[in-house]
Amino acid sequence: MATDHLDILESHAIFIIREVVAECERPVLLFSGGKDSAVLLHLATKAFAPNKIPFPVMHVDTGHNFQEVIDYRDERVDTLGLQLVVASVQEAIDKGRVPDPGPLGMRNRLQTTALLDAINANKFDAAFGGARRDEDKARAKERVLSFRDRFGQWDPRAQRPELWQLYQGKVNPGEHLRAFPLSDWTELDVWNYIRRENVPLPTIYFAHMRPVIKRDDMWLSVGDFVHPQPGEVIERHMVRFRTVGDASCTGAVRSSADTLDAIIKEIETSNVSERGATRADDRFSETAMEDRKREGYF
Repeated sequence: MATDHLDILESHAIFIIREVVAECERPVLLFSGGKDSAVLLHLATKAFAPNKIPFPVMHVDTGHNFQEVIDYRDERVDTLGLQLVVASVQEAIDKGRVPDPGPLGMRNRLQTTALLDAINANKFDAAFGGARRDEDKARAKERVLSFRDRFGQWDPRAQRPELWQLYQGKVNPGEHLRAFPLSDWTELDVWNYIRRENVPLPTIYFAHMRPVIKRDDMWLSVGDFVHPQPGEVIERHMVRFRTVGDASCTGAVRSSADTLDAIIKEIETSNVSERGATRADDRFSETAMEDRKREGYF
């Protein structure tokens, strides 16, 4: 059979996953329930088939999640027989590790402390993530293997060269690495792969009728974590989500795309990245993502 673009991306991603597992003692896969982590989980399953994935998955739980995503997370973990580690932002708040932003405050930035605490507590020396270089200019600086110091921090000037796709996974005690097998994929690659492989996804990615409010040029889903403020009006629209995260800062897009074919067609004509269009936490400054990554964010 002829090898196509998706075959090459898949083969390279599986190679990265196997290399990291061969070089590291305690890897973990970061699983948010989003489309990229769904593809990453599917690739890891293929990498070790017919055996189960030989490492746990970890969800950094803000406590402000879309219920559809939590239901999907639990279903995948149960179906694949995986060990789930939950790094809880609420627990970090309760312990005084991070300030409480209030019932309606954004918690995405608080994930860093919960993530690093869980990595240290479980002695993970590698964490697979679904980040892609096309998402954000800070992520475009990432190596495939991104090294973090003993404080979990990222220094873009202290990363190792990766010439000819040669990777060095050795870390010193207390350090760890983040591995990004989807680095060279685009959003369109991810969706085409999902269609080809029939990768299960949360229903939130497909167009559906939902109560929303317009805030900061985004459609936010009305629910436990988003309530209308003075002057805001609840409307009902057909929407879908291009990315998932904290419900208080992740916006929907108006859309009628309720099938994979329709979503792919929609993305082919879009000129805005999924994070740029729908994530309020990325709008704080020009360097919002890079600042968080230096602190230890995904």
